[in-house]
Amino acid sequence: MNPTEIALIVFACVFASALLGMFLRAVLPEHHLNEDSRTVIKHGLELIATIVALVLGLLIATAKNSHETQDAAIKHSATKIMLLDHVLVQYGPETKGIRDLIRRVLAERIDEVWPEECSQPVKLNRSEISPAPERIDGGIWELTPRNDAQRGLQLRALQLDSDLMEAQWVVGSMGSSVPVPFLLILVFWLTFIFGCFGIFAPRNATIIAVLFVCALSIAGSIFLILEMDQPFSGVMKISSSPLRYAISHLSQ
Repeated sequence: MNPTEIALIVFACVFASALLGMFLRAVLPEHHLNEDSRTVIKHGLELIATIVALVLGLLIATAKNSHETQDAAIKHSATKIMLLDHVLVQYGPETKGIRDLIRRVLAERIDEVWPEECSQPVKLNRSEISPAPERIDGGIWELTPRNDAQRGLQLRALQLDSDLMEAQWVVGSMGSSVPVPFLLILVFWLTFIFGCFGIFAPRNATIIAVLFVCALSIAGSIFLILEMDQPFSGVMKISSSPLRYAISHLSQ
């Protein structure tokens, strides 16, 4: 399920629990709602609400860190690609084949991760065989430097290519930072809290509206967490601008 569907389910569970609590208020025996009962339930809710606040803060921080890490990896890759192209240009015209290969690999990657942007100027010719990034590394190794300057440039190009491969692994290996059991327990706690709110809340339109907005806010926070946890999809998708800027500045 996508973040929107999960957020709607969370909203439905939480708000329905509050309405169910209002219904139970009318059928529960009076001694269940006396002052002593209210005090015990109030302290229990304060404890659970504190835990929920800590968990929500942890999830938001974790998802934000995951999103920023992958965004930084994309920007880092764009910078390294332009530097690699510049080093290969300095090496000499014999690197043109490698530079063309870099351009095709980058165009393929952009079209793969951001397919909805394929109408933009950068296009991949699908009739060409998809080149593997490893061929770039092999092409750099096969260069035959004729002097110390070219040997230095070859070593620099190999280092930049290694950095790009590392960034690619960072982007590809980071899975979800929000464990499903963690999320299920959090929703259970929230459902219980709102159910207790409903039990002790008077039944009027104002209270129902307030509980509706609170449930909507909780669902919104879950939506934001899940959106940040999926940086290459959804409304908070990482921009392809750094890579598109890089490909537009590669030497022809």
